[in-house]
Amino acid sequence: MALPKLIVILGTTACGKSGLGVELAKHVGGEIVSADSRQVYRGLDLGTGKVTAEEMDGVPHHLLDVVSPNQSYSVAEFQAGAYAAIDGILSRGNTPFLVGGTGLYVRAVTEGFTFTDARPDPALRAKLEGKTTAELYALLREKTGVTLTDGEEFNRQRLIRSVEKALSGQWESPPPRPRYDCLLLGVTFPRDVVCRRIDERLQARLDAGMVEEVAALRAGGADDSFLEGLGLEYRYILWYLTGKIPTLDALKDELGRAIKRFAKRQMVWFQKDRDVLWLDMEGDFLTQAVRAVEDFLA
Repeated sequence: MALPKLIVILGTTACGKSGLGVELAKHVGGEIVSADSRQVYRGLDLGTGKVTAEEMDGVPHHLLDVVSPNQSYSVAEFQAGAYAAIDGILSRGNTPFLVGGTGLYVRAVTEGFTFTDARPDPALRAKLEGKTTAELYALLREKTGVTLTDGEEFNRQRLIRSVEKALSGQWESPPPRPRYDCLLLGVTFPRDVVCRRIDERLQARLDAGMVEEVAALRAGGADDSFLEGLGLEYRYILWYLTGKIPTLDALKDELGRAIKRFAKRQMVWFQKDRDVLWLDMEGDFLTQAVRAVEDFLA
């Protein structure tokens, strides 16, 4: 029996994944499921580049604003939510799109990861809570050899749970079970263009009130540890608000360089998948993408 079809748009930050997803979804009657580990949180808008209602242009979006700040949200929870959203889209006779740059979230759906439901060990967790985030990541790499990207290497809650699984012999999960036939479309630009786009986007977001967004999150009860664990915009702006970064110019410089390093890690992650069709973003990428989608759905 043929698997249901899913179109995936992935790639580096600041390269237009969201806009392309909307255009393609409008062309074929689709709906979009976000695959972004930070856009699931309510109130994280400018810092995550969350699409606005205007930018959605009438295309339904799913898995945005599903949990509140300070709440944990695992890859397994995302996968379950994505499966439910995708299956709902298919039941309505529409075409599902998975759009985002969190590689682990994308792979959890496209490859059909199987997650164990083993319970945490309270004694082990208490011991791990005493370790720094860097120590947790080093321990995880030592025990599993895994390399994390997309800010996951700074997410204490997920690191602790992963180390728990590794130390208790639960790291090896059952084999994956893909449930969709996927077309993978990749979005990126040459490195110098990516860097320029990052700088331009960062300035635009600062001008739009990104610092104020983080200040409002703190005032609304978001823990500093939660914001720091989000990485990138939220971590560096937190450091600016608490005086660790002294000036706005220093914030722009340090944050810009961090985002560029992140984009490079994203590209390394996604280039491992040889099934990705990389679009010529400096050419007629929309026509190329439309043809690929039409051929895939035919």
